[in-house]
Amino acid sequence: MESTKQLKASILLAFAVLVFGTSGYMIIEGWNFIDALYMTVITVASVGYKEVHDISTPGRLFTIFFVMTGVGTTVYVAGVVVQFMVEGRIRVILGRRKLDKQIERLKNHYIICGYGRIGKVLCENLIRRKPVDIVVVEKNPDLVPVMEKDGILYIHGNASDESVLLRAGIQRARGLVAALATDVDNVFLVLTARQLSPDIDIIARASLDASKSKLLAAGANSVESPYEMGARNMAQRILRPTVTSFLDLAITHKRKDIQMEEIPVNGTSILTGVMLKDSGIRQRFNLIIIAIKKKDGSMLFNPSFETIISAGDTVIAVGEDDNLHKLEEVLNP
Repeated sequence: MESTKQLKASILLAFAVLVFGTSGYMIIEGWNFIDALYMTVITVASVGYKEVHDISTPGRLFTIFFVMTGVGTTVYVAGVVVQFMVEGRIRVILGRRKLDKQIERLKNHYIICGYGRIGKVLCENLIRRKPVDIVVVEKNPDLVPVMEKDGILYIHGNASDESVLLRAGIQRARGLVAALATDVDNVFLVLTARQLSPDIDIIARASLDASKSKLLAAGANSVESPYEMGARNMAQRILRPTVTSFLDLAITHKRKDIQMEEIPVNGTSILTGVMLKDSGIRQRFNLIIIAIKKKDGSMLFNPSFETIISAGDTVIAVGEDDNLHKLEEVLNP
């Protein structure tokens, strides 16, 4: 910011020098504007061209004074411009190295490929709802200032390029979201990502129904269509407005007293192997367990009190945000 102010001040100073020299020659020598400006420029630039007209004694005295002040000012302005350009380039390099080092330290993070309308909203929700480490890969240079303003860790490049995905830490990442503009790009991205990291969880965006099978065959774990999801949500608001409003409150953090969270059960938890009725979850944390996803993928809705909490399960609970965090500390210490 300081260097920018200095650059603006130096440009104004250079303009003032030109105005001073041009006005002086016009007043003292009676030259027209073009001749006076030309004489001013060749004087401050020290190019040594011949004067356009013979100069009178007062004009020579003015030229001596103008050379002593104007040339020094010009050198100063040129130095400020060069310094600004060099420092700006250095800041870009150092900023990029800082981002790369932060990305290198990440583990179990998510790679978001594409920072368009879908990618941007996705990142905002991931950070606001449940802060997770994310890295965005975007090839559009116009979106780089937007990502910098949003404080996002990013890599400017083609998401389908193996070297770019490796820089994003795909071999250390927990998941990848393919949210590129076209289905063709997403298919190629999924193929590349699956080859680099066979176990990574991949969620892909599809615009057309015909692309879903291709994305799944390419290696995506799940495929979502924003258009279908939006249409289904609109239909639910018509058919079940109260249920939809409740889910909005529970999922979007609009109220602290109604939150819905999924919590994995670690094998070291003191509640592993304990029945729900003996866990004390309701009494200690004032939470409602609405479902338990078992390790084999089966879902138990409204589980009975005799249901045993096992390692590898995922408990879905509803209640206050603070109590959910306390339960998470117990189930996943």
